[in-house]
Amino acid sequence: MLNDAQQQLAYDRFLAAHPELVEEIGPLAAHERQQQVAWAFEDEAEARGLEPWEYTLELTASGPEELAQMREAVHRQVAEALGMAWEDYRTLNGL
Repeated sequence: MLNDAQQQLAYDRFLAAHPELVEEIGPLAAHERQQQVAWAFEDEAEARGLEPWEYTLELTASGPEELAQMREAVHRQVAEALGMAWEDYRTLNGL
């Protein structure tokens, strides 16, 4: 699925777009800053109608084509983890 480097890149890009959050959490301990960033990131994803993993992909993809490929790769991994045939998974999830 998503790796730590990809998630960190998404957080970095999210924070670059939200300097007010960076300022607000600056005085907190490192662990608390990380927690606040994760919560704010999840809230933003929800506000956009996305799951956090989807928002991560949006922030890290180089364009729409790569985003579509990345989404499919994640869905294929989930199907495999569930032991489902790809076609069955696609049908079940409306893909």
